[in-house]
Amino acid sequence: MPAADTVLTGARVRTLDPGRPEARAVAVRGGLIVAVGGEGDVRDWRGPGTEVVDLGGATLTPGLTDAHSHPVWGIEMATGTDLSAVRDPDQLRAALRSAERTRGWVVGHGLDHNAFGGQPVDRALIEDALDGAPAFLRLYDGHSALASGAALAAAGITGPRVFAQRSAVVCDAAGRPTGHLLEHAAMALVPKPAPAERRARLLALLDAMAATGLTGAHVMDLGDGDVPALLATVEYEGHLPLRLRLAPWCMPGADEEELAGLVELQRLAGRHWQVGGVKFFMDGTVEGGTAWLEHADCHGQGTDAFWPDPRAYAHAVRVLDAAGVRTATHAIGDAAVCHVLDTVAALGGQARMRHRIEHIETLPDDQLKRFAELGVIASMQPPHTAYTRADHTDEWSRRLGEDRAGRAWRCRELRDAGAVLALGSDWPIAHYDARRVLVTARSPHGAAAAGPALTGLMALEGMTSHAALAAGEEQLGGRIAAGLRADLTALALDPVTAGVDELAETPVLLTMSGGRITHRADGI
Repeated sequence: MPAADTVLTGARVRTLDPGRPEARAVAVRGGLIVAVGGEGDVRDWRGPGTEVVDLGGATLTPGLTDAHSHPVWGIEMATGTDLSAVRDPDQLRAALRSAERTRGWVVGHGLDHNAFGGQPVDRALIEDALDGAPAFLRLYDGHSALASGAALAAAGITGPRVFAQRSAVVCDAAGRPTGHLLEHAAMALVPKPAPAERRARLLALLDAMAATGLTGAHVMDLGDGDVPALLATVEYEGHLPLRLRLAPWCMPGADEEELAGLVELQRLAGRHWQVGGVKFFMDGTVEGGTAWLEHADCHGQGTDAFWPDPRAYAHAVRVLDAAGVRTATHAIGDAAVCHVLDTVAALGGQARMRHRIEHIETLPDDQLKRFAELGVIASMQPPHTAYTRADHTDEWSRRLGEDRAGRAWRCRELRDAGAVLALGSDWPIAHYDARRVLVTARSPHGAAAAGPALTGLMALEGMTSHAALAAGEEQLGGRIAAGLRADLTALALDPVTAGVDELAETPVLLTMSGGRITHRADGI
């Protein structure tokens, strides 16, 4: 018998494998789990080169996967001054006065819509704090930004623009751009300074993610065209701390040649990363007025899909499905979710468990059961609930109204209806800490606080076995069993039974991705 590379002992092992739900030790060789059982079951796997790690009573789980993240693109999105603590226009102006300039620009991120106190998002609120400097401030949702007058001038923006997708340069009644830019095409008009040292920043970020227990991430973008080369360079020089599964975007206007190109991209892979699936947008965000709703929001907005012709979206999904390509569609509003479900329903039974919907922030009762019936995976981000308030005075709730705000983030009801539910953070929209995802799944904030929460086991499954199902990798990982990937997370407390306050702060003792220890606490 060949010796194991690593043997983990002294643990309570939650395998999530129905054949053996619990164990005490795990042996790893060549990036795979080779033995699971009691201490005696792994003894013969020890050899002179085997590292034996005593976990001292920790709970060992399948490796935690963030099912929706943007670690590469997010480096650009999280560049500049962190504005997430800003609560009102005065605080915003104060933050901008002291903000660092990057090649003359003020760049910020994480700005909460609620900081505007119900006022329109307008550059007039910030110009006096900038001394004429160009400024580009991303709002927290990643789908909108505020640009100063100098930034608009640098982009040559003097009035409204027409886009192939649902994007907008917001203008006032006189046709003057307010600086509020909605969705990706509008934001891309502004020539922002590029972040420096991207490779080093990516590795530092992935190391930090591993320190919270993450072993992998479903990356919902392919960034710009050089991301595969970036990842290949990282692996040429060393190792990726997380296993990354990337989904390039398919945007409105994609023709048959572009769809064929997306199919071809599925062949790209490295040791610890691969392109897997395609990402669509069916709408934008509630706060930006771009979520696709069955009925308009309180401002009369939200009645348009991101794809001007939703039938073109359905055609693109059909072409990719026929090629065996999985899809993930951003759908926040109820009309957007319904259209994606209808699209998958039209594909027939062969499409089961191949397509997923991201976010699902408000969902009518009659759509709950359709996820399980159609085999559509729900992918949700419980930390997003922190941007809402239980009394519905936040921008998200005000726009939707009481009824729709009362149907917020229905994670538990989807699980109870039989749906597969993958959980993630959507970093940099919310913090990447895996423990925070687990905690908010069990104790959601704001508008979702009144609804039923996930159990500890359901939350853990959302970042392990259900995340594997969402990627079509249930035969490769998501459980602890011989022959599966050695992606493992050890926590000082049991994430299933620990209280949410304790879990939020529990030490991560060890993280292993692909058989490599990517994080180890002192003393382990």
